[in-house]
Amino acid sequence: MVVDESKLGEFINEVVILSQINHRNVVELLGCCLETEVPLLVYEFIPNGDLFQHIHDPSEEFPITWELRLRIAIEASSALSYLHSDVKSTNLLLDEKYRAKVSDFGTSRSVAVDQTHLTTKVYGTFGYFDPEYFRSSQFTEKSDVYSFGVVLAELLTGQKPIISINYDEAESLALYFRFAMKENRLFEILDARVLKEAGKEEIIRVANLTKRCLKLNGKKRPTMKEVVSELSGIRGLSGDSTMQQNYQEIDFVDTNHFEIGSSIFGSSISDTASFSIKVNAL
Repeated sequence: MVVDESKLGEFINEVVILSQINHRNVVELLGCCLETEVPLLVYEFIPNGDLFQHIHDPSEEFPITWELRLRIAIEASSALSYLHSDVKSTNLLLDEKYRAKVSDFGTSRSVAVDQTHLTTKVYGTFGYFDPEYFRSSQFTEKSDVYSFGVVLAELLTGQKPIISINYDEAESLALYFRFAMKENRLFEILDARVLKEAGKEEIIRVANLTKRCLKLNGKKRPTMKEVVSELSGIRGLSGDSTMQQNYQEIDFVDTNHFEIGSSIFGSSISDTASFSIKVNAL
């Protein structure tokens, strides 16, 4: 594999910008290595795996409760409200306090790798794709909202983004969820833990928000900022004071209006973290 050298300068500039991002819910990019055949990115190590594994292969040691699901949704949407990337539950990692960390943001799109004359770019997983992409071939901020809606549907139902109906047939979770909502069968498709622990009003409000995120027309979807606000209000229904995280402590980094692909990075939110090293190959 050989990296397209015409893209290397662009890649380095993006790494410089991304390394300045300091948000409590974004995996920190510590550096990169360009001395290998394929560039390597060095990230903060996140110890508790990804959200996908906790939803679909739950552990008795640390069950993913309704309260935790809501907190993860708020933390992830907070990060995504300014950092737009390919969104899927495998990109949402959980640290030692089971706090959400968004990973794999932006840079994987920018470096084309040529392999036997085939140029490929890394995008999302099929079940998370915005249907509008297939018409326009463009990812937008509203594409991220759609992908986040699939993650919300995962949290509500415990289903994977692609559902096996029988041996040779499958459908998307998004379609399955929208159809269940239309047929008023929401409470038939929920994860057992959600049914047991969540209040009816909370469930309905999260489900309605999920349905709005999964609108086929991107213009009818909410913004990520609206998603954060609505999820925070829903979590407030339970009277849980622990969710009142101060997202107003802003450490300004001069990254306003840097545009990367379809991503625009604004001001960041400061936090402290302990680091170990994880190396990812592009």
